[in-house]
Amino acid sequence: MATQALRAPSVDPQPRAATSALPATTIRTAIWPGMEDTDARAAWDALSERAIEPNPFFESWYLLPALRALNPDNVFLLCAEQDGQLIGLLPLCKDARYYGRPIPHLGSWLHPNCFLGAPLVLAGQERPFWHALLDWADRQSGSSLFLHLAQLPLDSPLTTALGEVLAEQDRFAALVHREERAMLASDLSPEAYLEAAMSGKKRKELRRQFTRLSELGQVRFERRTDADGLEKWIEDFLALEHSGWKGSAGSALASHQATTQLFREALAGATAHNRLERLTLTLDGDPLAMLVSFLSPPGAFSYKTAFDERFARFSPGVLLQRENLAMLDHTVVRWTDSCAAADHPMIDHIWRERRAIGRISIAIGGPIRRFAFRLIAKAELGRNPAGLKP
Repeated sequence: MATQALRAPSVDPQPRAATSALPATTIRTAIWPGMEDTDARAAWDALSERAIEPNPFFESWYLLPALRALNPDNVFLLCAEQDGQLIGLLPLCKDARYYGRPIPHLGSWLHPNCFLGAPLVLAGQERPFWHALLDWADRQSGSSLFLHLAQLPLDSPLTTALGEVLAEQDRFAALVHREERAMLASDLSPEAYLEAAMSGKKRKELRRQFTRLSELGQVRFERRTDADGLEKWIEDFLALEHSGWKGSAGSALASHQATTQLFREALAGATAHNRLERLTLTLDGDPLAMLVSFLSPPGAFSYKTAFDERFARFSPGVLLQRENLAMLDHTVVRWTDSCAAADHPMIDHIWRERRAIGRISIAIGGPIRRFAFRLIAKAELGRNPAGLKP
């Protein structure tokens, strides 16, 4: 879809008065090892439980292992506080390059295994958080020409609040990339959803494949949220993913020590925080397809999946996703983000809903810097209506 200058909804005709009434919010920055402290993690976890927009990738049990494993040298944590209470957290970095171009900017820190960039913000404190962040960025921009926020959920109260604050301040911003990825959100039962999503012919083919697979041995589905057998399950997943095309391409988690470490630590941390769900399809006890999901009510996130490519004729990955439609009956999860690329060849044909995700660049600093950013945004939007690709 075409990108555009970011437009905010209508706001109070006297925004300056509204701004002055906001609670005092202070910003501090922290180097990430300091957040390993027990009290700091407790405050962080409390914020995660009450965040307006769930984002497991910025929770302590995932972000800290990512920082330890990848060890970036230019990342810090921006913490917004009110009266000593943590009301917002966002990993940031000052980067000299912008998607391969020598353009210095301030941006949220993401990595290839981080699938959402929404900051953790206490529900009800969205506007104070954005005000404080933008004010801090104006004062601490250094050589950065703009603020870039990647992987934001566009249909979210958090992003709506950002648009309102931008309008209040008459601050220029641009939506430089927008895409839609599959999500699961319906009041239908799993059976009714599958019937609506797939043709009768395709459903019949899935039943045939399951029957043929069952002729080879005992086929079982197992769903777990506890720690029982977790270490072996992790090793089985790493081996299964690495045995396929990702291993050949060098993009499997087990292809690199850092991502292997991240996966192991993140799944252990997710289990300890009651965030992990494991779904497995087995044949005579051996895994044929595996799925990792993070539970962050009211949402869930499909993090990683793998299947045994030797059994591709039975579509084990699709059979697993058919079973995963049971998420529709979950007592506290109302929607599941696929975390998949737009137009994914498999999940897009099963999950019918879509989630809009975007990258937003925002003017910061004084008039000269803001003028320079307008020129950059105009060039980016004009030359490539789909935004610059990473």
